Amino acid sequence: MENIAIRKTKDFALGNCPVVYCMNIIGGKWKPSIIHSIRTGGNRYSILLKNITEISKQTLTNQLRELETDGIIERTIYAEIPPRVEYTITEFGKTILPIIDSMYQWGIQNMKMDKKGYCDEQ
Repeated sequence: MENIAIRKTKDFALGNCPVVYCMNIIGGKWKPSIIHSIRTGGNRYSILLKNITEISKQTLTNQLRELETDGIIERTIYAEIPPRVEYTITEFGKTILPIIDSMYQWGIQNMKMDKKGYCDEQ
């Protein structure tokens, strides 16, 4: 049985602009954070859940499925007891990394940090 992710946003349709296409794949509150976390070593479900503290388990599961369906990440299941699942960025997914890098740099330049390195509440 094929694993189908249910999306909250509409699928890309002919006539939409390239920005809409890009946002359909990586848009939303959590996908850039998930991609960034996988890229920087958070490649297991429990690590992702720990690194992205505000995300719910169900949302993380749904977002991972969408990213996998879109070919941005791949899921590898290791035949161990207990089973181990790891996520990696695909070659296609690597083409999105410059966008994630730009988002990261923009955030670094524009976040107002307190003395402890936490974002100031505004």
